[in-house]
Order: sequence, then C-alpha cells, then structure tokens
Amino acid sequence: MSQKPMRLPPLRTLRVKNPNGKSERPCVAVMSSVLACWASAGYSTTGCAQLEQALRDCMDGAKPAPQKASTINYHLSRFKTRLTYPEKKKK
Repeated sequence: MSQKPMRLPPLRTLRVKNPNGKSERPCVAVMSSVLACWASAGYSTTGCAQLEQALRDCMDGAKPAPQKASTINYHLSRFKTRLTYPEKKKK
C-alpha cells in the first residue's frame, strides 16, 4: 500500500533557524547584579564584596561542555528532493 506524497508549497530551502537554541551564559545574571550594586552604591567595593566574589567564582569555574551541533538542517536538505509540489492551476 503506497502513501500519498507530502505536498508543501514551493520552498527555496527547508531549514530550521537556530537549531541548537540559545547558548547558556551562566555568569550574566551575577554580572548584572554586580553592576546594579555598583550603580546603587556609587562604585564602592564595601557593599558589593559578596557579589564580586560570586562573579569571580563563576568566571573561574569550569566551562560547560560544548553542545553538539545539530544535524537537522543536513537531514532536511536530503529530504527536500523527495517532496512533490502541487501543480499550478492553468487559467
């Protein structure tokens, strides 16, 4: 039993935008807290010492393992040759 071919409107390419998603940046939240503390305390280090130390610990910590690149766009490009497009209606 054969299946009907999938019909899609004509597309230049089949692609997924940003398939790996956003990259995590764990120290951004701590850095924004340090900057906010400096702005409110007038750039004095007395009140912001704990936040500064937390930022140093975050920056000196181990880097997360790099994400494996997604292969979805490669497989979509292979799949595109199997698609059939609807025929245009003649007037």
